[in-house]
Amino acid sequence: MDYVTQSDEATEAVGAQLFNALKGSGIVFLNGDLGAGKTTLCRGVLRALGYTGAVKSPTFTLVEPYELALGHVYHFDLYRLGHPDELNYLGVDEYFHDQAMCLVEWSQKGSGLLPKPDLEVTMMVTGDTERRLSVSAQTLKGQAALAGLRI
Repeated sequence: MDYVTQSDEATEAVGAQLFNALKGSGIVFLNGDLGAGKTTLCRGVLRALGYTGAVKSPTFTLVEPYELALGHVYHFDLYRLGHPDELNYLGVDEYFHDQAMCLVEWSQKGSGLLPKPDLEVTMMVTGDTERRLSVSAQTLKGQAALAGLRI
C-alpha cells in the first residue's frame, strides 16, 4: 500500500495508525534516505501512546527505550552500525518480545540478526514537505494490520 503525506503532522498520523493497526505491538522496519521522515513516523507511534516529550533519532545510542504505562516502544537507528554483529552487544534479543513495538530505522544494517518485521515501510521525499510511504506486510500479523489500516 502506498500513501502520500503532505506534512510532518500527516506523517505522524500514519505512525499512530500503524501502532493502532498492529494493536500496540510488533516489528516495523523503516527504510529511506536521510531526511525521509522515519523518525517523524516514530514520533507518531509514541504520540499514539500519549508520549509528549521530544523524540529524536537514537543515532549514537542505537536504541531509545520508551517504557510507558500504555506500552513499550523501542526505537532503533542502525545508521552508524559498522557490522550486524554489533547488535549482540546491545542484547538486541531482549527488546523483541510480544508486548513491545520495535521501530527499526536502517534495518538493512542489522541484516541476519534482526527478526522478521511485521511491516516494512519505505519512505521517499517527493516534495518540500511531501513524503511517499510504501507499506508492505511481511508476516500474518502484518497482513492483518495492513488490511485494517485506515489512512
